[in-house]
Amino acid sequence: MTSTPTSVAVAPLTIQDAEALVATACTAAEAAGVTVAVTVLDAGGHLLAFRRDDRAVLVAGETSTRKAYTALQLGAPTAELVDAVKPGGLFHTLPTALDRPLLFIAGGVPVFRDGRLVGAVGVGGGAPEQDHGFATAAVEALA
Repeated sequence: MTSTPTSVAVAPLTIQDAEALVATACTAAEAAGVTVAVTVLDAGGHLLAFRRDDRAVLVAGETSTRKAYTALQLGAPTAELVDAVKPGGLFHTLPTALDRPLLFIAGGVPVFRDGRLVGAVGVGGGAPEQDHGFATAAVEALA
């Protein structure tokens, strides 16, 4: 009798992956003349890597981390979730319903490997659309 595996092992994000995500996002931001903070979380929401440009506003560190956490928890880019927290939206009360705050501002992007969620990257410090672009560029370069 042949057995079919019920699950396929997917490699988790490594520190090398996390450092590559940070480097790519920072390089994209620097090329655009934007100072940012970048956070990379593993699938469990644990910090793998963080960098804040010394010229970035201090709050960028907090926003990058919350964006990454939000993208990880909901498995979607935060740019796609902004409307969901508006009055009448699917997640209208979600930002205040949890112990750890979510942040529904563009700049958080989940990282998938072989269709499985393995982590997330968050960028803060630029305009939301810029942060989303930097995070997306990092995730695409890793793939």
